[in-house]
Amino acid sequence: MSDMAGDKDLAARLFDVRGARTLVTGAGSGLGLAMAEVMAANGARVMLSDIDSERLEKAGSELAARGADVATCAADVSVAADVDHLVARTREEFGGIDVVFANAGINAGRNLGYPDGAIESFPMDAWSKVMDIDLGGVFNTLRSCAPVMKEQRSGSIIVTASTAGLRAEPLVGYAYVAAKAAVVNLVKQAALELVQYGVRVNAIAPGSFSTNIGAGKKQSSAYGEVWLTTIPMRRRGEPDEIKGISLLLASQASSFVTGSVWTIDGGSTALTQGGVPDYPDV
Repeated sequence: MSDMAGDKDLAARLFDVRGARTLVTGAGSGLGLAMAEVMAANGARVMLSDIDSERLEKAGSELAARGADVATCAADVSVAADVDHLVARTREEFGGIDVVFANAGINAGRNLGYPDGAIESFPMDAWSKVMDIDLGGVFNTLRSCAPVMKEQRSGSIIVTASTAGLRAEPLVGYAYVAAKAAVVNLVKQAALELVQYGVRVNAIAPGSFSTNIGAGKKQSSAYGEVWLTTIPMRRRGEPDEIKGISLLLASQASSFVTGSVWTIDGGSTALTQGGVPDYPDV
C-alpha cells in the first residue's frame, strides 16, 4: 500500500512541466493559444508560432506581460522551409525541444448542406489548401521535430486531430474530414517509429469548440442549433477546456501513453445512432 502522506505532492510531480521547452503552432488564437497558456502558466518555456504575425505578437506580448517565458516566430506550416526555420529558432532560443503541439489548421469548403459541398462540386483550391495545412503542416512539423527529439532521446508530440477524422461528419467539408482522418493514422505511424527513441506521439481530437474553425463568424445561427443537437452536453467546448488534456499529454502523467487519440467532444462520439442531420435553409 502506498504511503498517502508521502504522495501528497504526487499530482504536482506528475504534471510538472517547469522548464519544458515547448513549441506550439497555430498559437495566435483558439486552441493553440490555450495550449500555450497552460504550458506557460505551469512554468514551461514556450515558442508560439502562427501564420498571422499580428495576432501572434499580440498573444506573445500578453503572455510575456503575465511573466511567462515565451518567444514568437511566424511560420506557414504548409511550407517545409518555414517549419525548419521555426524548429531551428526554437532550438536556438531554448537549446532543445521537449514538447510540440502540432496544432495549426484551417477549415475551407462547404459541408454537405450546400450545393458546392457535394463531392462533384467541392472546390479543388479549398481541397488543396486544407490538405497542405492540416495534413502537410502536421507532417512538416513531425519531420522537422523528430530529429531533435531522436537526438535527445525524449519528447512528447501532441497533434490536434478532430472527431471529424474519426467518423463521417456531414456538418464538415470533405477536405477537413479527409485531412484529419489522415492525421490520426500519421500520429500512430510516427508513434511506432519514435517510441524507440523515448519520444511519445499522441493526438487530441476535439469536437465542436468556440474557435475560428468550430464556430466561425460566417456560420449561421441555424447551423449552430444543428451542431448543438449532435453534442450530448448541448454546448460547444471553450478553448480553456483543452488545457487539462494538453497538460496531461505534455507531462510525465502520460508517460505510458503513445499512439493514442483523445477525444474531447462533449460526448459527441458516444452517439452511435442517428442519421444525416436536417440542414437549415441558408
